[in-house]
Amino acid sequence: MVRVTSCLSYLWLLVAVPSAVIAQSSPNTNPAVLDVAGQPLLPGVEYYVLPDTQRGATGGGLTLINRNESCPLYVGQHSRSSTGLPVIFTPFFASETVIYEDADFTVQFAAVTICAQSTQWELDESELSNGSVLIRTGTDPLYLRIPTKETDGDGYRLYFCPTTVCPICKYNCGNVTVVNEDGKRLLALYGPALPVVFRRA
Repeated sequence: MVRVTSCLSYLWLLVAVPSAVIAQSSPNTNPAVLDVAGQPLLPGVEYYVLPDTQRGATGGGLTLINRNESCPLYVGQHSRSSTGLPVIFTPFFASETVIYEDADFTVQFAAVTICAQSTQWELDESELSNGSVLIRTGTDPLYLRIPTKETDGDGYRLYFCPTTVCPICKYNCGNVTVVNEDGKRLLALYGPALPVVFRRA
């Protein structure tokens, strides 16, 4: 069973809350997430998510991986220094004009694939043997956030704990990490964080 949330009302919330309510935004006093040029991360703009080599991260940018020789495609990381595919961030509150620290958003690849489906990130339906849950593409939105910056450099980490989406829910919060499966570097929840930076495409 996927260790995502113990609050069934989370799923009900996404269905029952009118879109007009979701579009509202309470004042956000958190700092904006910055790209490598020092500019705020903007919704609807394409960015490369790259490993923060200054914090010891290796590999390249993010990409789509054919894990089982079938659809859906999974979110993974290039093993070498490729920039990968650009992504677009969409905040939970549609009126927010930047991506803030500690605020929920969805991620979607700005790419066309061989699969006739969305390139939005979602969680897989089952756990791996080590307790991690892979991230794939589909229509069930995965809400991530970027915790308050913990270093003086450019690095951030992606984190699952969507309390903006549902403040009363209890989650098994955790980092976005990388797991190796038959030589494929796949993104998953629950493990050592992959330090990342963002570069405008």
